[in-house]
Amino acid sequence: MTLTRNLSSSIPGVQCATDLFLQGTFPVPADLFPLSGLRECGVNSFFRFSAGVAAGGVVMASAAAPAPAPAPAPAPAPAPSVELGFVVEAPGWRLRSEQFPSKVGGRPAWLSECGLPGPAELACPLCRRPLAFLLQLYAPLPDRADAFHRSLFVFCCREPPCCAALRVFRNQLPRKNDHYSYEPPSEEPPNEEDDSLNMQLQSGVHLCRVCGCLGPKVCSKCHKAHYCSKDHQTLDWKLGHKQSCTTSDNLNSAVPDHEFLFPEYEIVIETEEVEPDSVPVPDCIPEGLEKCEDSELIGSMEEALEAELDSIAKHESREDKIFQKFKTQIALEPDQILRYGRGIDPIWISGENIPQEQDIPDCLCGSRRIFEFQVMPQLLNYLKADRLGRSVDWGTLAVFTCSESCNLGTKYTEEFIWKQDFTDTT
Repeated sequence: MTLTRNLSSSIPGVQCATDLFLQGTFPVPADLFPLSGLRECGVNSFFRFSAGVAAGGVVMASAAAPAPAPAPAPAPAPAPSVELGFVVEAPGWRLRSEQFPSKVGGRPAWLSECGLPGPAELACPLCRRPLAFLLQLYAPLPDRADAFHRSLFVFCCREPPCCAALRVFRNQLPRKNDHYSYEPPSEEPPNEEDDSLNMQLQSGVHLCRVCGCLGPKVCSKCHKAHYCSKDHQTLDWKLGHKQSCTTSDNLNSAVPDHEFLFPEYEIVIETEEVEPDSVPVPDCIPEGLEKCEDSELIGSMEEALEAELDSIAKHESREDKIFQKFKTQIALEPDQILRYGRGIDPIWISGENIPQEQDIPDCLCGSRRIFEFQVMPQLLNYLKADRLGRSVDWGTLAVFTCSESCNLGTKYTEEFIWKQDFTDTT
């Protein structure tokens, strides 16, 4: 399986993104340039995800360019593509905020340095323990200048026996902002990579030494170490800060492994390539055979029991069809940990606990929320939850976001996430 492919081979008639950037034009239509192709041709996700910011899909127009020829009649809109996410190991510098990463685990690579969700927002509503960072996805909207940069952050509870709460936050910025250069970051690694952790953002905001979230609490002894909660302050004290509190000049170089964070990986994106004719859907129980077998099985039973068994058979048949569809959909790329497609329908692992329209609350701005991406159960294989003594689990996690991607400044806006578990019926 190839996790990256050359743009010129995946979109016929389109030159390498590097050449187009150097020429000053980027005529890739937004609907052909969603999340796929993260690092082809040496151009990073900054411009790949932002193609089409200006009118007509042009990022930077050449002043000397001739007048365009009349546009041909628009072709029918293609079916929405699905982008698949896979985890790969990556050097630390690639996962920092200035690289606009999509990643799993570690500490969040915050987008905006202002308006971070606070401890109350990142506490489990059931056990009240701090939530752990699960993943973030860089998903700009090409036709929105105020969402030139846009990331979604997912957090989960990992405290047994709770492991129940899930929360997701959205943040977006225009290309010209107070945090990042107008130009794309370098694709080259730094000459000397600094492995020490930076627990203070350039904006002055302090981060928790354990989880990397907002740290409003401070050690009363050294006044240098910051925490999101008493829980994490106690954990850090036991695992090393007690010894380094007053003896270390650089606390960032003395951060221990608290065994709270999930393992860290980069998420790379590829477009799903499915040829319906070549991927047959596994047959479920034929309706005629099902009826025949049912009649032979329950023909001698009482009428009430017959109706009950018939209902069970129909339910099991529906469950089987949904699960078989799920398995078929992921069969070509069984390592996928994420499926992205803003506005499409998710695939469900079970007929149980599928949200209805009324189950998905509207955004605070009043707009309805639409599906954007889902986290697949394959991600659990990479989290090493058993090693860390945690029992996080899911069938799939579906994230729904504001259909208007409303602009609330630099604030992190909470969106909606739906958890569907495996059921015994599948």
